[in-house]
Amino acid sequence: MHYGNLKQLEEDLLAPSAALIADIQRIQGDIMFLGIGGKMGPSMATLAVRAIRAAGIEKKVIGVSRFSDKNVEQSLNILGIETIACDLLDQGQLQKLPQIPNIIYLAGHKFGTTGNENFTWAMNTFLPGMVASHFKASNIVAFSSGNVLPFVPVTDGGISEETTPEPIGEYAQSCLGRERIFEYFSKKNGTPTLIYRLNYAVDFRYGVLVEIAKAVKEQRPIDLTSQNVNVIWQGDANEIALRSLLHCTSPAKILNVTGPEILSTRWIAERFGELFNITPTFVNQAAETALLNNASECHRLFGYPKTTIREAIDITAKWLIEGGDLWNKDTHFQERKGKF
Repeated sequence: MHYGNLKQLEEDLLAPSAALIADIQRIQGDIMFLGIGGKMGPSMATLAVRAIRAAGIEKKVIGVSRFSDKNVEQSLNILGIETIACDLLDQGQLQKLPQIPNIIYLAGHKFGTTGNENFTWAMNTFLPGMVASHFKASNIVAFSSGNVLPFVPVTDGGISEETTPEPIGEYAQSCLGRERIFEYFSKKNGTPTLIYRLNYAVDFRYGVLVEIAKAVKEQRPIDLTSQNVNVIWQGDANEIALRSLLHCTSPAKILNVTGPEILSTRWIAERFGELFNITPTFVNQAAETALLNNASECHRLFGYPKTTIREAIDITAKWLIEGGDLWNKDTHFQERKGKF
């Protein structure tokens, strides 16, 4: 596949699909993103704006964050996204937020959990209860993590939604707490909710593919302890999150979100090695288990992701070769003891 310059590449990847444009017309009312300032929020809200414009309809897209970086807020405003500066943990500020029919809940805390466990629990379990109470009449798509699930043999094909969670470490435990709180309020108040259990979104600026690609390019050895992984291109994950607003139910629906393949980190590294003309090196023996999702229900609802793994690898390699900017926000996908 041929890709043009980096700016055009990014523009092309932000284009909404026909399926999203059709679904955005069926979503009743405005859309609010809580915790828009993270890795996925700005691109997801931008995608929503583009889909709304392509559909030729009127619908507000509103982003809520502390916006400690005013440049982020200004860039969202330029794109047509309304913004509200709010510390969501401040109950007074939260209660002033307008009632919006559709909520995408992106707020959470992961890295820096070790040594700051109380804040992680406040963000990941206390805040969801406040949000679910305030927006009890809304549809809520609440982001969660595949980290709530147990490690399984790589031959098992990943874990579907029917499997009981077994989170390792306080971050993953607090993520399960978030799921349970949203489930409780969905049942108590009849709030239509979908728990969006993601692992791992990848983009040309961050994620598992970037981490492996950088190691290959810099000729650092690849750790094979966690030799298998799931990924999904962030653009596809964004589309699924927006379209999930039509699949919120009470009691809450849990949905695993990732790509269809169980990938080998060795295989990914070897593909990057070919593109960089570098032979990758490896360390450590592969464990027999990994954190793997079975997202077949997601694929039943929305189809397979439109960006294939080989396209994602090619895009990531081009971005690195041509000096595209990176966010340096590693996933720590090789962490096996829940220490974040």
